[in-house]
Amino acid sequence: MRPLAYNPSFALNAICPYFTMFPLEYPLRVLKRHRAQKPVVMDPFCGRGTTLFAARVLGLESWGVDTSPVAVAIAKAKLSNSSAEDALCLAHVLLLTTKPVLVPKGPFFESAYHHKTLEAICALREALLEIGDSDESVMLRAAILGCLHGPLLKGGEASYFSNQMPRTYAPKPDYSVEFWKKRNLVAPEVDVLKVLERKLKLIAASRKLAESSYTHVIHGDSTACKSLPATRQHSVVVTSPPYYGMKTYVQDQWLRNWFLGGPETVDYGAGLQIEHTGQDVFASSLGKVWANMANTKAPDLHMYVRFGVIPSAKVNAKELMHKSLEASGVNFRVVSARNALSAHSGKRQAEQMRAASGACDEYDFHIVKQ
Repeated sequence: MRPLAYNPSFALNAICPYFTMFPLEYPLRVLKRHRAQKPVVMDPFCGRGTTLFAARVLGLESWGVDTSPVAVAIAKAKLSNSSAEDALCLAHVLLLTTKPVLVPKGPFFESAYHHKTLEAICALREALLEIGDSDESVMLRAAILGCLHGPLLKGGEASYFSNQMPRTYAPKPDYSVEFWKKRNLVAPEVDVLKVLERKLKLIAASRKLAESSYTHVIHGDSTACKSLPATRQHSVVVTSPPYYGMKTYVQDQWLRNWFLGGPETVDYGAGLQIEHTGQDVFASSLGKVWANMANTKAPDLHMYVRFGVIPSAKVNAKELMHKSLEASGVNFRVVSARNALSAHSGKRQAEQMRAASGACDEYDFHIVKQ
């Protein structure tokens, strides 16, 4: 069966590729089981918003939380009510009315983008930081993030703004510059509006979705109650926590983070995320999230969790998941734990600038609060 990632009706879900994303089929399959009850859906590690999009397709209310501003920006677009035309119109206006003040210099940016393309990107960056969120700006911002870096095309129209790069993550500056120099790769002059128009036209082909609210996506830490909605009525949680041992989410998204107002250099800090300093610490930190999920006014709670570890961690994923549930202090029962195959199954991974690595073993857990 052809994956939903290639279905034009669901093009909005592909507005921006994101590393370690799970396929749309998973939350759709899970949520269809509960659709008749009209549950409120929660994803405490919402990433690029695949669960939220699946809930919207099925006409369900959803909430998402993530520590990454990049993830939040992408997820908000999945709940935006903007048309593709309105988002593109906003881009036209912003480019006509904004002259960028800060255009980064240095080997990376000078090699990653043609100078005219970079000026247009910076104009959109500064304007979007100034005007804040609306349905149109949320949609446009995510479309720009999706076009910010990616592979060069050998023929036809450009789909990305950059020199040769992966779609899902941004390699470090020194590595990138060396890669381009060795292969004599030069950043093309790209018409930013044409690239965005091509991206947004794909989204315009999507099926008509129910009205939703991008304000239901929260930039916060799900281990802390203050990051979650004040009144929680969710009865279904569908999520995938960070892989145990995976500590580079912040660094891998450094260039998109720059566009959202972050530094033009790589931040090597851990950022706000589940602690990875040991299995017990990880389980305790993740247990706080499960405890917060259990704190809901809904009479029943079903949690569907896709959980994995990176191969180098040499940790039993199922045991670690059970340990985190025990650490929550909540009386949970594991209904099922099935192998979800590997993280590479059914997906194309961006490999233009990264050597192949082993896939992560993942398990799908169905957990209920007793």
